[in-house]
Amino acid sequence: MDKESLTAPVKTAVDKFQLVPEFLKVRGLVKQHLDSFNYFVQTDIKKIVRANDRIQATRYPHIYIRFLDVRIGKPSITMDGSVEDISPQTCRLSDRTYAAPIVVDIEHTQGSPDNLKKEIKRNIIIGKMPIMLRSCCCVLYNRDEAELARLGECPLDPGGYFVIKGTEKVILIQEQLSKNRIIIDTDKKKNITASVTSSTEKIKTKTTILMEKEKMWLELNQFPKKVPLMVVMKAMGMESDQEVVQLIGRDPRYSLLLLPSIEECTKNGVFTQAQALEYLDSKAKRPMFQNTQAEKEGRAFSILRDVFLANVPVHEDNFRPKCIYVAVMIRRIMDAILNEDAMDDKDYVGNKRLELSGQLISLLFEDLFKSMTTDVKMVADKLLDKSDKAKNFDFSRILVSRDNISPGLERTLSTGNFEVKRFRMQKSGVTQVLQRLSFISALGQMTRVQPQFEKSRKVSGPRALQPSQWGMLCPCDTPEGEACGLVKNLALMTHVTTDEEEAPLISLCYSLGVENMEHLSGEELHTPDSFLVVFNGLILGKHRRPRRFATAMRKLRRACLIGEFVSIYVNEKQCCVYLASDGGRVCRPLVIADKGISRVKAYHMKELKDGVCTFRDFLRRGLIEYLDVNEENNAMIALYEEGATLETTHIEIEPFTILGVCAGLIPYPHHNQSPRNTYQCAMGKQAMGNIAYNQLRRMDTLLYLLVYPQRPLLTTKSIELVGYDKLGAGQNATVAVISYSGYDIEDAIVMNKSSLDRGFGRCIVMKRYVAVRQKYQNGTQDRILRPNRAADPGGNMQILDDDGIAAPGEIIKPNDVMVNKQSPIDTQTHGSIANLPDSAYRSSNSTFSKCHGGEVVDRVVLCNDKDSNMCIKLLVRHTRRPELGDKFSSRHGQKGVCGTIVQQEDFPFSEKGICPDLIMNPHGFPSRMTVGKMIELLGGKAGVSCGKFHYGSAFGEASGHADKVETISETLVRHGFNYSGKDFIYSGITGCPLQAYIFMGPIYYQKLKHMVLDKMHARGSGPRTLLTRQPTEGRARNGGLRVGEMERDCLIAYGASMLIFERLMLSSDPYEVQVCRKCGLLGYYNHKLKTGVCSSCKNGDQISTMKLPYACKLLIQELQSMNIVPRLKLANA
Repeated sequence: MDKESLTAPVKTAVDKFQLVPEFLKVRGLVKQHLDSFNYFVQTDIKKIVRANDRIQATRYPHIYIRFLDVRIGKPSITMDGSVEDISPQTCRLSDRTYAAPIVVDIEHTQGSPDNLKKEIKRNIIIGKMPIMLRSCCCVLYNRDEAELARLGECPLDPGGYFVIKGTEKVILIQEQLSKNRIIIDTDKKKNITASVTSSTEKIKTKTTILMEKEKMWLELNQFPKKVPLMVVMKAMGMESDQEVVQLIGRDPRYSLLLLPSIEECTKNGVFTQAQALEYLDSKAKRPMFQNTQAEKEGRAFSILRDVFLANVPVHEDNFRPKCIYVAVMIRRIMDAILNEDAMDDKDYVGNKRLELSGQLISLLFEDLFKSMTTDVKMVADKLLDKSDKAKNFDFSRILVSRDNISPGLERTLSTGNFEVKRFRMQKSGVTQVLQRLSFISALGQMTRVQPQFEKSRKVSGPRALQPSQWGMLCPCDTPEGEACGLVKNLALMTHVTTDEEEAPLISLCYSLGVENMEHLSGEELHTPDSFLVVFNGLILGKHRRPRRFATAMRKLRRACLIGEFVSIYVNEKQCCVYLASDGGRVCRPLVIADKGISRVKAYHMKELKDGVCTFRDFLRRGLIEYLDVNEENNAMIALYEEGATLETTHIEIEPFTILGVCAGLIPYPHHNQSPRNTYQCAMGKQAMGNIAYNQLRRMDTLLYLLVYPQRPLLTTKSIELVGYDKLGAGQNATVAVISYSGYDIEDAIVMNKSSLDRGFGRCIVMKRYVAVRQKYQNGTQDRILRPNRAADPGGNMQILDDDGIAAPGEIIKPNDVMVNKQSPIDTQTHGSIANLPDSAYRSSNSTFSKCHGGEVVDRVVLCNDKDSNMCIKLLVRHTRRPELGDKFSSRHGQKGVCGTIVQQEDFPFSEKGICPDLIMNPHGFPSRMTVGKMIELLGGKAGVSCGKFHYGSAFGEASGHADKVETISETLVRHGFNYSGKDFIYSGITGCPLQAYIFMGPIYYQKLKHMVLDKMHARGSGPRTLLTRQPTEGRARNGGLRVGEMERDCLIAYGASMLIFERLMLSSDPYEVQVCRKCGLLGYYNHKLKTGVCSSCKNGDQISTMKLPYACKLLIQELQSMNIVPRLKLANA
């Protein structure tokens, strides 16, 4: 009896939940950034150096330098010749780059050819590599909480970003179309095309074959015009037309479509390979400089070998693999012509690759490393040109002096402008500053995916929610506005793969019965029962029994004999088996099921809970496997075990993992209208709360902290998984849903003054000010003086300490001095710089100009920057309580501003004496349909009354991760409340009971960073722009309030002509001009003669003075400068 219950299939899905936190320990969230960077540091950087490992002198080939090994050391900085280890926190505070040296071992030769000395030097530093936090090179790698705290880091901080010059930078995940894959699409003229973007170590090219006017053409950058495809086939050695037809397939429909192209070939008089090459030579672009080798073998031949379909290698001029590849492309085009369904969808997630930070840095490092080697070679050649330098020439000395790797990497990461000269790649905005508004905003930024196209195009295709995004990309978390649907976020259990070694897998395929293409004739290529086997875009061969082959590969993967991320996908329509092991594919773990029965049993989960085995063991035992989007098409996935049938191959681990990090915070999201969840994803990133455990030790430019953050009463499983319950961003407010006072129209919130006094919604804003004590080129430097308090009429020096720097704890008034600093007047001439007199200095105080009053100096930090100037950083603290116009929001996209603050005496209260903190207008519910908010109120109320956190995870009712409304209502009734959450309420103004029962209970409210104090702006007179003399624009420049086009229309419609005249001219830019009545041109006023003069009539007889807007006078003069003469015709008013 007992044994049977242990081996029975797991019927409840609750048991499997433990897999999610175990997965997040090894993969997911930020781990793909770390995996990618670790892969680069451990294998990729070695590959790059191995590929370019020799630098040889041109004149003396026996003198060379060879790189033996490369590795990355400990993060450190060199100060005055000594090396110290550094931690990320010190880099943040002192504006340094968190980088580690790149160390190489080299072997170099010296002496003459007959007397060669080989010498091996170890540990030569060639540059510095910025280190990603928490990667395997970082000091924080594998540390426990106590050690992290000692280093000043937060244990919940995800890592995955870089610290560059003191700012935290993230390399966003870039989305691209997959490389080396055939994609069938239509071009602008609605012609069907097959394109391949080839990407190898040497070259990146795009090859397109298109069908235009029934003929096949090839488009390549090296050919200015498109060339006939059949000529290209002949040039590659396919001289017989019959062979081409056989390669494509003997179906008469295919031959018919191919006929016009063959005729085109005959029309050009091309019959042999030599003729074809000659024809293509005439069509190719002439190279700018004569390359002797290319001339010898023919320009077209080298293009076909190296550029055309560069991903298909050519061994010893054997073009057959390329011909077969082209034939497959032609066949796919013809399938698409005969059958519309064969077209590929560019937006399908399986055709996309996500490029991670490791790949970007690897491209960049390769470019910099190559330019460094060529640089060293040039310098060496210059030195060796002089006679008998070669004897005791030391190559390694040049190597050390040339360092363009560190600044190159640093510049790219800090500006975000990524350019690789060899591939002519230019991208901008690859890196972003990590947004530390709240814990979630930083975490959400790490999972963001940037699109490859510009946002302005009004295309709906890429923006739509694709079915293939299920489980891979979050359906809710995307910004509103122009980037909607283009910028995406990864889901909770997604992993992005890194590259795997290809050669062993290829040989494995051949040993599993794949027949090599070389040995097959074209006739055998498309026999109906056998399938093509394609590996990472390379055609390996054929297999007679594809399904058996796929099953064998999958068994090997489940036994962990090949990589866990290799995907095997059988495409029935294209008669192909696709194998993929390349990096950048998105995949997720699923539980394997045999005939609908899950392999994960109850005892497995018990072992996992007891810590006997980990997630990796589940993979090794073949209970779980990773599927990418293409392989999901071969699988039949059930949501729950109950829904599994005999055909089911996999079962979801947890349904709520289709959502990402930001959407996981929403309780009961499946009861809300979908755009509301999207709004909350955008606003959850703006909520104030805790940032990290070390938030008070940080010196950020701007820091928003909530004074009393709480964890939500109604929580979800995702909240606990990402650690939001430890670093919350909001407070549980008791909300009464009732219309009150008329100050709650359009989502405004009525707040209780006593709640605000107790600290509800109170926040701290920390701002950083920096002053630098500069050193100048002639040796002088700024000095900081003790304040002279006696000669301080305005009282601006009151907050300074005796060392001339503002003292912590002082309250600031506007225009107070923060550092009493003086700069030398003369910084150019070199003279005696000792003991300059006081007259040689001018005052250059730093003041708190833009402050509201009431701020406090919180902390003062002194440090040296990289030029060893003393840097003074002041952190200023401002405590703010909620006021009218501050923005709040619940977790359901229900945002509103504070409409009025009411004394508690006038607030309604329940018969138990509970008084709400906020009052929300009931009209916010019907049109928005946020039922989740109502359930949250019920669940929160039940949680408060029975003392336990209730759950509201997405789709969680079936698996027990979300409490049902019936059970919540039972709890409420048991504790003496109404089952529907309504209360009997007394009016605070009259003291009488209200006529209706009021829905009241706790809801988690977030205070958003938009506060009225930062937005409030008005102006009377003020600064003007130089050119047009009109008032400046914007709050930062103390600008004017513009009466725009539409406001003007209203005033015209109203007929208020004098008001319009005043707003558009008198309040803006009135100007008096002298106009000549005779010629209508502008004159000028002569102050000596006290009269106006016309400059073209040369006299002042007919001059009138009139008022114009200055902008109008400017326009007239600018038109005159372009030879257009506007003349003003005046009439007496």
